[in-house]
Amino acid sequence: MTSGPTKNGKLFDWLSSRSSGVLLHPTSLPGAQGVGTLDGAAVRFLDFLKAAGMSWWQICPLGPTGYGDSPYQCFSAFAGNPYLIDLRDLVSRRLLTADEIEPLSRTGAAAVDFGALYQQKWPLLRKAYVRHRKAGAPPLGDEGFEAFKEAQALWLLPYAWFRALKDHFGGRAWWEWPEEARLVHGLPGAALRERLRDDVGAHQFYQYAFFSQWRRLRTEASKRGISIIGDIPIFVAADSADAWANPGLFELGPDGRPIAVAGVPPDYFSADGQLWGNPLYRWEAHSADGFAWWKARLRAAFDLCDVVRIDHFRGFDAYWRIPLPAKTARTGEWTPGPGLAFFRAVKKEFPKARIIAEDLGLLTPSVEALLAETGLPGMAVLQFAFGGDAKNAYLPHNLGRNGVIYPGTHDNDTTLGWYASADEKTRDHVRRYLRVDGRDVGWDFIRAAYSSVSRICVIPMQDLLGLGPEARLNSPGKMEGNWKWRLAEGDIERLVARGSAGYLAELAALTGRAPRKDPPAGKAPEI
Repeated sequence: MTSGPTKNGKLFDWLSSRSSGVLLHPTSLPGAQGVGTLDGAAVRFLDFLKAAGMSWWQICPLGPTGYGDSPYQCFSAFAGNPYLIDLRDLVSRRLLTADEIEPLSRTGAAAVDFGALYQQKWPLLRKAYVRHRKAGAPPLGDEGFEAFKEAQALWLLPYAWFRALKDHFGGRAWWEWPEEARLVHGLPGAALRERLRDDVGAHQFYQYAFFSQWRRLRTEASKRGISIIGDIPIFVAADSADAWANPGLFELGPDGRPIAVAGVPPDYFSADGQLWGNPLYRWEAHSADGFAWWKARLRAAFDLCDVVRIDHFRGFDAYWRIPLPAKTARTGEWTPGPGLAFFRAVKKEFPKARIIAEDLGLLTPSVEALLAETGLPGMAVLQFAFGGDAKNAYLPHNLGRNGVIYPGTHDNDTTLGWYASADEKTRDHVRRYLRVDGRDVGWDFIRAAYSSVSRICVIPMQDLLGLGPEARLNSPGKMEGNWKWRLAEGDIERLVARGSAGYLAELAALTGRAPRKDPPAGKAPEI
């Protein structure tokens, strides 16, 4: 088993053929359960991808979300989001009734109402758990509940205790809990263990239901030759099972509070920079045990997805460390990250790992050198390409083959929304560069992405539907109103009916992005 560089001298060299896909987070799927779930709508979406000649479904992180509902601020780097559980599947298994889940159909059809979802879905999941724990309850998948708990115990038990304790203490951040629950390295004292045992079992069951359904959906994707591009943020949330159970791996004080946090420095877009609030890693502790926690995290990610995009790649070279207390990111400083040593350890553990580096923004020569040494494909966004001159790195003529191109990402406006709000200089640049009149700019960007040299192109679902700013999924820096957009019922079918799937399949054939006749089964990389 080789762990050294590939034949071209790079650590990783997995991206060799041209292909295309769609960016759509599962919460945005249509349906009558208040939020997108792992149900028949997801399978219909997979059918669309296959009909469109596509090979990839890209998603955002799948973890359980907290305040703000962002999948990039999760209670665990390992767990799945119980909101994604298809309750109709639990109805079919007689763990719930159709009447019990019917109220969900009256909320969140046009946009996710996370407040209503919180009030309605958790009690239903609890009912399903209570009924399932009765003797003779059938397994939810190929694996039984006890076998699942044993196989996933390394992260599942601390996570379940964290969630049970957080519920018990009224949702407060873990550093505000009593000491017996706060500084226990993953397990509370005897009295709390006895009192919360059933709550722990419930959170273990929710994960069992999620993973059982996700594995079935991934099998459906594999049957259609569709691989899944997953996503993990480089940092974890401060109020998470990861920080609570592993305090020595993070820059935390004696009380568990972060002593320094992540962010980005002031720039053209923000005079104060961005104060993210994520705790920082004690990289020397990770290095001392061979990056064991990170290896476990990546192993879990590869168990969920075929390819993993790592958000904020530049943080492995250097990260903006902001000592607390701080009201803005102005007081930070660049601090060295683990660099190439981290990726060498990953290569040794996962020789055939497929990783995408999110390398957007202004990069230093050292970050560019690290990306080149790893050989990981980076990203390009067409919305960042226009309004300047011919040297812009995101213009198609400046791109390299080893990369992934997007019209926009989950953090951008839709292409129609972006174009409408751009200044006339930028719009003129778009029209002259692409040789178009701008009246169909969404599809102009799609065609430009397909025609680029980047080996993968990924199109946001909103652009395929020709939607404007009302369909934007996330606005960075905006505290409310994000992550709510959903497809309308019938949108997927309408794309097929109006010929979009056939057009995309022809475009894939014309630009060399059509799947092979016998596509790979969508299996996880050999690790």
